[in-house]
Amino acid sequence: MTAASIAHIYRYPVKGLNPEPLDQVELTAGQALPEDRRFAIAHGSTRIDPDSPEWQPKRNFLQLMENERLAALDCQFEAATGFLAIKRQGRQIARAKATEPMGRTILDQFFAAYVGSEVRGRPKLVEAPGISFGDSREPLISVINLASVRDLERVVGNAVDPLRFRANVYIDGADAWAERQWIGHEIAVGFARLKVIDHIGRCAATNVDPKTAQRDLNIPKALVRGFGHDCMGVYAVVVEGGAIAVGDGISRRS
Repeated sequence: MTAASIAHIYRYPVKGLNPEPLDQVELTAGQALPEDRRFAIAHGSTRIDPDSPEWQPKRNFLQLMENERLAALDCQFEAATGFLAIKRQGRQIARAKATEPMGRTILDQFFAAYVGSEVRGRPKLVEAPGISFGDSREPLISVINLASVRDLERVVGNAVDPLRFRANVYIDGADAWAERQWIGHEIAVGFARLKVIDHIGRCAATNVDPKTAQRDLNIPKALVRGFGHDCMGVYAVVVEGGAIAVGDGISRRS
């Protein structure tokens, strides 16, 4: 295996909104990245018990697959204070304490005005501390190999922004598609240990350019045409917690 290392680490505080880059983070066994998908924007018709929130499938929330306008928003979450700020083109257009009902009401009003008729009922920002509203019920870490993205660019004939794949950990230095050989194996990442459990199938959300919020490519179709599958990246579970940082090496353990 060619030497690989972490190129980028990202968390996504609000499902469907932009990522926040991290230089380092502490992983916990059996948990997702801290604060990753802690919030989601639910359709008004989605039922969530505020006293006992549980994971729900992505169809119950606003998502890039159907609501590409979300890609035009930048969010910044202050975990220490609970404040969530929303910006567009560098200008702050909403800010409130997302961890309190009053603050979520203010943010709900913003999202209602922003998405309009795209949402079923009045949208509501929902929170589930300790639960990630990721696409899988199991708390997972998503990993993208930048060499694989570059190989996809060869098929597409155009640049492909790796952030289309909304992963937590981006690695570089490995051979293209080497991550597909990691399924069922453990990998050492920084001071943590992860087990790679599955490929990540890709949907129409990846067709949205994260910079322009426009649907300009058909990524799943390009993957099938070029490689015979619609997958990019792998899911992993944290089996031994520890700190990981940009620049840390990655190696397959077994």
